[in-house]
Amino acid sequence: MVSGIHGSVRDLFEFTDADRALARIRDIYDTGATAVREAFTRFGEGQQTSPVRAYYPYLGIEVPPEKLHVESTLSYGAPRDPGVYGTTLTRPDLFEEYYREQIELLLKNHDVPVVVGVSERPIPLPFLVETATDAIGPTDIRQLQMTFDMPDLARTDDDIANGVHIRTGDVPKPLSLFSGERVDYSLARLRHYTATLPEHFQKFVLFTNYQRYVDEFIEYAKSQLEDPKSPYVAFVEPGPAVHVRKNAPKKWQAGGEAVKQLPQMPSYHLIREDGLGVTLVNIGVGPSNAKTATDHIAVLRPHCWLMLGHCAGLRRSQLLGDYVLAHGYVRDDHVLDSDLPLWIPVAPIAEVQVALADSVAKITGLTGKEMKARMRTGTVATTDNRNWELRYSELFVRLNQARAIAVDMESATIAANGFRFRVPYGTLLCVSDKPVHGELKLPGMANNFYRQRIGQHLEIGLQTIETLRAEVNQLHSRKLRSLDEPAFR
Repeated sequence: MVSGIHGSVRDLFEFTDADRALARIRDIYDTGATAVREAFTRFGEGQQTSPVRAYYPYLGIEVPPEKLHVESTLSYGAPRDPGVYGTTLTRPDLFEEYYREQIELLLKNHDVPVVVGVSERPIPLPFLVETATDAIGPTDIRQLQMTFDMPDLARTDDDIANGVHIRTGDVPKPLSLFSGERVDYSLARLRHYTATLPEHFQKFVLFTNYQRYVDEFIEYAKSQLEDPKSPYVAFVEPGPAVHVRKNAPKKWQAGGEAVKQLPQMPSYHLIREDGLGVTLVNIGVGPSNAKTATDHIAVLRPHCWLMLGHCAGLRRSQLLGDYVLAHGYVRDDHVLDSDLPLWIPVAPIAEVQVALADSVAKITGLTGKEMKARMRTGTVATTDNRNWELRYSELFVRLNQARAIAVDMESATIAANGFRFRVPYGTLLCVSDKPVHGELKLPGMANNFYRQRIGQHLEIGLQTIETLRAEVNQLHSRKLRSLDEPAFR
């Protein structure tokens, strides 16, 4: 047993094997969670119970100067400075593979043991009990709060991810972007907003702002489940309703019912056994939903997220149905201004940009000048005003100075949050109208446009993921890492 340098953490043990460290993490979490759930059941039955508390597992490491790993090409897996590092962890059942990878990298890159113990941070009851009981009414809430821990939002924030974390006292430096409680907060929100479970989310995420992309994705997913050679084993839609391929492994079981009324951000998951499948989230219109979705999905540490949606073309040479590959963004969405100041550039991720451009060429068959004519690369302006056209005379100078080629309401938000949370990002939009040039879709034109373009646009996104899946290690670029970056990816 070790002690002292990791603050108030207790029952610390050293490990040089990732699997044994994970076993200890699971034991701490499961023991505490079981005790709280059993006490909650007794509480619901009217039995008196004394306060019961579970604590988040703690993972830490001490890196002396002589054990620093200073390889210039390393983007994660090693602290940059000597010192003591630590973080709280949650849901080892959900994050097992992710935790194993991070622990193995720490052991490999520093040749010192990691330590696992019991933190001082209690696990709030709402993050351990998913459903309440009718026996608990409003008059029981006070007693409930006295018996079980509730979320402490005063100590749950994004300061580490935002690069503004300030250590107070003799405490370990951050080992990860998110604490256990911050992760649990988002997991609960994902269930609420998407009507699916965190374990359904895949490592590649598509965001869209239009229901017809969802319809196309559902058709594609069902066709994959009918193909016995498909790498996908299941498809999950809001409910959750689980559909399973006929020859899928036995652990995958069909069940559940689709919801009658869709949630705020319905999500659809085409699942691979290795987790490298595709999740599609319909965030609807506007930057607020885009921020909410990415705020919470980020804790699942996806490999990449892409925006596929519609935009207004700003150049007279653009035609309805042309593609826009964003290389830069005018951030006029405002929802992230306090987290990521406007003076911070949101740079394109080279690997994602190349994969998107190559996929457009492959799926459309366009080459040379024809390709350049039908896909413009440049700056996308994202606004929080759905009726921005009514302020065109006011906005013209800004759009003109930015060399913007399109306007939408979500892309910059998704890219900025990808930058903020170190999730590789990209944007490919489709021009659906050109209001500043008087080109609006008439009903007949719209139907024909959607039939022709949405299926192709989604296919480009899926092809991009196929490309990125094969080079996932190159995705996590050093350009997304800060000067004092935590070691966890």
